[in-house]
Amino acid sequence: MFGGDVVGAGRVSLLGAPGRPAVTGERVAVRDYETADEASWLRCRVLALLATSSYDDVWPVKRRADLELVAPGGGGIVGLLDVSVPDVNAVIETVAVHPDHQRRGVATALLGEAVRRLERCGVRTLEVSVREDEPVLRWLARNGFAEASRSLHVYASEDEVGTVLNAKYGLTPVGAFLHARIEREAELRRRFERVHVCRGMNRVLG
Repeated sequence: MFGGDVVGAGRVSLLGAPGRPAVTGERVAVRDYETADEASWLRCRVLALLATSSYDDVWPVKRRADLELVAPGGGGIVGLLDVSVPDVNAVIETVAVHPDHQRRGVATALLGEAVRRLERCGVRTLEVSVREDEPVLRWLARNGFAEASRSLHVYASEDEVGTVLNAKYGLTPVGAFLHARIEREAELRRRFERVHVCRGMNRVLG
């Protein structure tokens, strides 16, 4: 899910002017992530993922990104958006909204501020990978993203992993997360209980 430099008292140096809150939309405030937000940020992310196909993608600490935006509310973080910017093609690493604040324009406000900053920096394409979570796919389509690729995410359970992995050094595999080509979907769905289609979605900026 490239890290920024720390500036001042816990402020993260991001794309744009550090320390300057931005307001997008009528009710949703968006500002830069601060190190003091970490605990609330992690809770927001975990709760947002519970109802998705990525429910077990839990982080104990926040991973750093080049652009880190949050939507504060109710004494904590209610929405978040992280983007890596390795070159003119940026990648959304994390976007999440607390379940109690969904369908209120939070994610759209975060994306709008991110797009404004990225365009100012000359970024041409914004990319994101998403599984078959229909609300997320509909939101991406409404916000100008189009499908560019498909692949498979395969989770092999303890009973299944022995059919695909041979461990060495005295290790015994008890599970595995694997990638595969989309052309093998039917075959892999017959062999594994948990298989997800992963779509690469792109939005042209500028």
